[in-house]
Amino acid sequence: MLYQAYQAHSDIMMPVRAIADVALKTWGSNVAGLRPSVLSNLTAAYELITRAGLTHTRPAFDIDSVTVGNEEIAVTEEAADVTPFGTLLHFKKDITQEQPRVLLIAPLSGHFATLLRATVRTMLPEHDVYITDWHNARDVPLDAGRFGFDEYVAHMIRFLEKIGPGAHMVAVCQPCVAAMVAASVMAQGNNPAQPRSMTLMAGPIDTRVNPTKVNELAKEKSIDWFENNLIARVPYRYSGGGRKVYPGFVQLMAFMSMNLQRHIKAHQDLYENLAKGEDAKAAQTKAFYDEYFAVLDLSAEFYLETVRLVFQEHALPLGQLTYDNQKVEPAAIKRTMLFTVEGEKDDICAVGQTLAAHDLCSSLRPYRKRHHMQAGVGHYGVFSGRTWQNQIYPMVKNVILQSD
Repeated sequence: MLYQAYQAHSDIMMPVRAIADVALKTWGSNVAGLRPSVLSNLTAAYELITRAGLTHTRPAFDIDSVTVGNEEIAVTEEAADVTPFGTLLHFKKDITQEQPRVLLIAPLSGHFATLLRATVRTMLPEHDVYITDWHNARDVPLDAGRFGFDEYVAHMIRFLEKIGPGAHMVAVCQPCVAAMVAASVMAQGNNPAQPRSMTLMAGPIDTRVNPTKVNELAKEKSIDWFENNLIARVPYRYSGGGRKVYPGFVQLMAFMSMNLQRHIKAHQDLYENLAKGEDAKAAQTKAFYDEYFAVLDLSAEFYLETVRLVFQEHALPLGQLTYDNQKVEPAAIKRTMLFTVEGEKDDICAVGQTLAAHDLCSSLRPYRKRHHMQAGVGHYGVFSGRTWQNQIYPMVKNVILQSD
């Protein structure tokens, strides 16, 4: 009933938001007889009401062009490969020079791949960028089959093979474990498409190290509790009707509850900025929450297997993880350069959890391993914002160039 209750509330709110939208357009045209201060307060309030809802559709990347050298180059999005559960999206540029090919692995944790828009934008001028554009599970028909942890890893391998030998892999947050598994499996099988470099950014390789609130929550409840309380069936009005999912709106509420006062203040500030006509400040806040409130449902089997294998059993660091019924051996990685990045103030993936990848990749020579702990940034600062652009990205670029 979890999804049905959410859908009922969403349906009730639709006409409320529609009425507020009409009122916003009406009052926004300077109705006679109202003082400017009253009018601005009304329009600010109505705009907040129109925004009081979630969307389940991927926002646009909105990257139409980038500057390569001194030239502005058009960017077109091209589906290089498509499965029911994900698209290998290529940001194609019409240039003659060859650039390092990079597979950017986006998290599958309740938001769309556009969460990495800033990451893509930063890397695109100097790299040939592909991204894992995961599909919303509620739109995937039941006859498409299951999508669990193994299928997630299989997509990474398939996408690397599609890009071809010599590509590089950059994983952000939650997919770091699966990225390491994919690289290990490909090394074990001597797959010619195994990545030349693997950058793992703020990922939960070993959550026994400096456990966060997120890690503790995963440990204090049984996997049966997660299944019984957080898994729901998609309403039959959608293409994936009947599919069991971990709803994106549940994940969003969990994230927001961790910093609730911060989100409340952000919306109070948004109201003030709208009322005062401070459009630039308001636009920045709206852009963030447009992305944050676009939610994606995860298949139940993927969510539950990730919780169990990564956060409860610590299967990879304990050497107990299997893929396709074969033991995963990170020590098989010998030719892929490893670069790990962590944020000092990360309250989702703490310092040391990503660094653990170095011990697992025991066959890599020291010159094929690098680690960076970025002072002063939290989780999102590792892959977005000025610190990412000015300090972290140059190191990622150098690792790619060194191993290309």
